[in-house]
Amino acid sequence: MALLPESARAVLESDALAHLVTINQDGSPQVSIVWVGLEGDEIVSAHLREQQKLRNVRRDPRVALSVETPVTNPIGLREYLVVHGRATIEEGGAPELLQRLAHTYLGPEVTFPPMPDPPPGFRLRIAVERVGGIGPWAEGS
Repeated sequence: MALLPESARAVLESDALAHLVTINQDGSPQVSIVWVGLEGDEIVSAHLREQQKLRNVRRDPRVALSVETPVTNPIGLREYLVVHGRATIEEGGAPELLQRLAHTYLGPEVTFPPMPDPPPGFRLRIAVERVGGIGPWAEGS
């Protein structure tokens, strides 16, 4: 498991949306936009119901995640973070994680999910194997 540089941690804890790529059964990519946060050195996201991305991870845990930042580097390129890793799925805990992430993505006064008694859902955890992209976190920077 690779350690996340502080610069990458800052991006993952910001309100930037992440693009999660999983692998469909036929080998094609499946992309979803997800809210993400950190728990230790793992990237986490929450999902209230079974979705294609979760079915894909159950079959093949390899994932990639990209996050664009609002920063433009000195040569005019927009910085972005790319993380490659392996995901695991935990049953339950989705509403609590979604509420925590909603404070980052929607604001401190928001209640999310906006429903009484939401289902327990699933938590997706990504163990980071490699970090890249354009920014101070990129290898060789």
